[in-house]
Amino acid sequence: MTDTRSRVLTLAGFALTAALLFAVAPAVLSDFRLSLLARYLCFAIVAVGIALAWGRGGMLTLGQGLFFGLGGYAMAMHLKLADAGPGAVPDFMLLYGSGGELPWWWEPFRNPLFALAAVLLLPMATAALIGFLVFRRRVRGAYFAILSQALAAAFAILLIGQQATTGGTNGLTNFQGFLGFALADPLNKRMVYFVIAGTLLAVLLLTRQLFRSRYGELLVAVRDSEERVRFLGYDPARVKLAAYTLSAGMAGLAGALFVPAVGIISPALIGIVPSIQFVIGAAIGGRASLAGAALGAIAVAWAQTTLSEEFPAAWTYFQAGLFIVVIAFLPGGLASLRHLLTRRRTRTEGTPA
Repeated sequence: MTDTRSRVLTLAGFALTAALLFAVAPAVLSDFRLSLLARYLCFAIVAVGIALAWGRGGMLTLGQGLFFGLGGYAMAMHLKLADAGPGAVPDFMLLYGSGGELPWWWEPFRNPLFALAAVLLLPMATAALIGFLVFRRRVRGAYFAILSQALAAAFAILLIGQQATTGGTNGLTNFQGFLGFALADPLNKRMVYFVIAGTLLAVLLLTRQLFRSRYGELLVAVRDSEERVRFLGYDPARVKLAAYTLSAGMAGLAGALFVPAVGIISPALIGIVPSIQFVIGAAIGGRASLAGAALGAIAVAWAQTTLSEEFPAAWTYFQAGLFIVVIAFLPGGLASLRHLLTRRRTRTEGTPA
């Protein structure tokens, strides 16, 4: 009975979310606000991956900017080549003096199918390699968090140093089209929003199914007690590796969708600070809850856009203070507030007068 009720509530919440994203938001928001919402939804996709790796698997991933950037740059490279035309090089390469020759590793991204595959496979392959090396040595906790953060920082520094081939600090920007559709057309910009909204719903649905599967239960068991799982005959490294790789794929997909929605990808969007902001959004909303993590990421991104305009110097302190308050007094995030209140009410009603 409880299972059926939970399923009904989940389906109702999913239907309500779909109605808000596909009907209400486009009807009440201007094109500018809708493009901002598209940006926030990309961050929500990253947060869902964090909920899988951290909330379910106990891996504090402070380096999701690395995978977000890999997906974003893979898509941006294809868009720049498509804008340049057959046989031509992107405009920034001529500006920064690359000699008018396209680097060999850029050439495959002319093919849209290759670029779309790279958006997912490149972050996932990178995460699989990192995870294989790290989890086999049983690196976890703060050490894993610091290592993942260092990798994101190193990737950002690498991009800055390769100005002639990656755009350097400026990154890649000024995209004219997206898979054959002109981005200057407001209707096509709305199409990009609908693609992002649909992707978020699909990721939420698939991840929820993964949570409820046998693998999801095994991932929780690894989070709570690796040694017991190993004693039962399972390899905790493989279990964690799968979750970490999937979360990287979600971040890469979000980065790829972020590019046509916002029109830029740069090292400033994928370094240490953005990676921490991804985690903060998931933690504030509730890392153990898919809906909570997604809503938390959207809320934090919206607050950053709104409050940073009014209080540019104080926003970072406000964000850090909010994170500390939630972790200290509400470790499960805002999503756990309802369960906490229900538990207190039950305890109060059960107390004899």
